[in-house]
Amino acid sequence: QLPVVESGGGLVQPGGTLILACSTSGYLLDEHTIGWFRQAPGKEREGVSCISRVTTNYADSVKGRFTITRDNNRQAVYLHMTNLKPEDTGVYSCASKRAGCWSKLSSQGYDYWGRGTQVTVSS
Repeated sequence: QLPVVESGGGLVQPGGTLILACSTSGYLLDEHTIGWFRQAPGKEREGVSCISRVTTNYADSVKGRFTITRDNNRQAVYLHMTNLKPEDTGVYSCASKRAGCWSKLSSQGYDYWGRGTQVTVSS
């Protein structure tokens, strides 16, 4: 099994809701930070959110709309996305690292990356 695998992407209308899941295996999720990142066509990858054992952080563009949670028993992290906008479109990837979840949401330092799941917000 891959260390991290994303699921839950799809096509949704503006204002809609999607829940992404990041399933982990091979290590204790409780000891790791999971980050969500996205990349739109022609744009650089950007950090969306991260969660550690003690903290969560969000990009300004998603605050109040996205919620990140973790279920250590299921070895999974979820990204609950509401009030989706066309600018949220992109490939969403999750990644894990043993270091903390910092507000800068940098992609550096992550050990494992998933292959990504497509999220398209369009009418």
